[in-house]
Amino acid sequence: MTMSPPDASEGPSQGLRSSLHDRGQRLTPQRERMLELFERLGEGRHLSAEETHQKLRDRGEQVSLATVYRTLRLLSGMGLLKELELAEGGRRFELAGQDHRHHHHLVCVRCGRIEEFEDASVLAAAEQAAERHGFRVLEGVLNVRALCPACRDPQPPLVTDPSTQA
Repeated sequence: MTMSPPDASEGPSQGLRSSLHDRGQRLTPQRERMLELFERLGEGRHLSAEETHQKLRDRGEQVSLATVYRTLRLLSGMGLLKELELAEGGRRFELAGQDHRHHHHLVCVRCGRIEEFEDASVLAAAEQAAERHGFRVLEGVLNVRALCPACRDPQPPLVTDPSTQA
């Protein structure tokens, strides 16, 4: 069963509360705090479950990693968060938003850095391919595996001990 995201005009907590109520679930403090964390970080920030867990603990929240995993999946299933599945098997989550539907990611395969970009030609290519095959595009997200500048051009280590220099 897919749910539409809550109405943003209701406010995040109220929208989350009504969406959970529609699913027969309740708004727990952990669910509310996790959504607040992503809202505070804003669109374009991608966190793993472990990073989410650490950020919550840094704020003094007592929440288990298992609860974080379950809540991320729930919020993603409700359309409040988007899940980015990386080729290496990792998953990252970001705040979902209507203005953020057709964006793409450059993902460094070494360090995991993620940079977002938008390009109308990517969406146009997706729409052309969809039309050829009888599909209708709902969302266009491209994940490009790459090396970031720091990983692509690593600097040689600095030699600090003069006795090791030739």
